[in-house]
Amino acid sequence: MPRSRFAWCITGSGHYLDESLALARRLPQVDLFLSAAGEEVLEIYKLPLAELRQHFRVLRDKTRSGVPVGMLYDDVYHTVVVAPATSNTVAKCAFGISDSLPTNMFAQAGKLGIPGIVFACDTEPVVVTKSPHDWVTLRPRRIELDNVERLRQIDYCHVVASPAELEAVLDARLKELHLAWNTSSS
Repeated sequence: MPRSRFAWCITGSGHYLDESLALARRLPQVDLFLSAAGEEVLEIYKLPLAELRQHFRVLRDKTRSGVPVGMLYDDVYHTVVVAPATSNTVAKCAFGISDSLPTNMFAQAGKLGIPGIVFACDTEPVVVTKSPHDWVTLRPRRIELDNVERLRQIDYCHVVASPAELEAVLDARLKELHLAWNTSSS
């Protein structure tokens, strides 16, 4: 079926990574697109690719031209989700830089009118997040906060700032598509 899948992009952020992947598992027909940094972070947070492959088709950032992005042109995906998104990814998306698999997916989706949902990590003056070993308090700089606002102005882009907001936006998208959350755990 044309445009029948979610493209879920993982960047180098551990901020609500477990919660983001839990939401992805509940969605129907999801493929994971990993940046090189995303692969590193998954390993750091003890989320092995073998385990993820039990739930998702996994596409890795192993080509210079972003070959997997071509599936957008083949009408495979109806929605691109970047969650969680580092401040680096947010900045690149906000300024139209496409040099990783997630940023390429985001840019090309927008050019095709495919909705993008970005769970930005640095959205408040103080962010408390779980590192691999402990909780840390971060204070995003003005430039990171400005880039989130700039990203909010991009066509076909919806920026969210929490797992609850991500779930609500995904729920609305499912309703638009006449789809439902998965009820099984597999």
